[in-house]
Amino acid sequence: MKILITGTAGFIGFHLAKKLLDRGDEVVGLDNINDYYSVDLKYGRLEETGIHRKDIVYGKKILSSKYSDYSFIQLNLEDKEGIDTLFSEEKFEKVCNLAAQAGVRYSLENPMAYVNSNIVGFLNILEACRHNRIRHLAYASSSSVYGLNESMPFSTHDNVDHPISLYAASKKSNELMAHNYSHLFHLPTTGLRFFTVYGPWGRPDMALFLFTKAILNDEPIKVFNEGNMRRDFTYIDDIIEGVIRVIDNPPEGNKFWTGKHPDPGTSKAPYKVYNIGNSSPVNLLDFIEAIEEALYKKSKKDYLPMQPGDVLATWADVSDLETELHYKPATPVKQGVRSFVDWYLGYYSK
Repeated sequence: MKILITGTAGFIGFHLAKKLLDRGDEVVGLDNINDYYSVDLKYGRLEETGIHRKDIVYGKKILSSKYSDYSFIQLNLEDKEGIDTLFSEEKFEKVCNLAAQAGVRYSLENPMAYVNSNIVGFLNILEACRHNRIRHLAYASSSSVYGLNESMPFSTHDNVDHPISLYAASKKSNELMAHNYSHLFHLPTTGLRFFTVYGPWGRPDMALFLFTKAILNDEPIKVFNEGNMRRDFTYIDDIIEGVIRVIDNPPEGNKFWTGKHPDPGTSKAPYKVYNIGNSSPVNLLDFIEAIEEALYKKSKKDYLPMQPGDVLATWADVSDLETELHYKPATPVKQGVRSFVDWYLGYYSK
């Protein structure tokens, strides 16, 4: 297949591009390489796929020196003309939209970044998919959409109308926008609610990266809500396996769906939402202990109150993905943490 992946300088997009290329797909990667976190890390990921920093020019497609079927273009999702031209020229079969302004806490500081990238940018992707007969659009949503929902585990069949950050609201908006295009234009769309993804090449603003760096530098780690938090940490390889299964299986619509008892996760239209998580939440203090074991070093802890926009716990119900697409996460947290630490120590010792 010929697949567009947006966000290929990002954590998940980088791993997804490599996996699809290894199995023989033709991939075009897109990213705006913004400075929300270290651009050096983003360029490092691109270098791993044969895209060299010195060759990158905004709006110009360049070829990989490592993969014959991989090319990359630096482009903003908000650049409607650039997006329309790319779709018209490349004739994609499927699209996986992972590019977005990420981060719950940053959305309190810079809300317009979320509107521009996650709302306006996503609309441009939807319009391009609609007008270019894309066979399937898979896109990143987030476990953050569950907001004030306290029913555990989180299910895509539950109502999620109470987000507690603009980031979460933007992701819920993506799901609503996608349904509209699935309903009106019969565009198959699948939303992917990711649950705390971690692993090699992970994001520097995420807990595992922050904790590892602080411990190695003999600095205290910030432990919010006194450590009384649980997260459904999911290793990157398990996430990628789930994403590929989704890309390969466009939704056809739920013939049993009814407006009298609407199921939020499906529709009569070719629309579907999946959780992608480990379905095994881990206490934050146990997660920190796994990092300490991998580093052979104890942490100094700065216990702090709950942060605005945060939730106490996440726990994914992945039964739909298991039943329908035979997805089964298999990486224990200690193994995944050690893989990240090994990568971190190797990458930053260069």
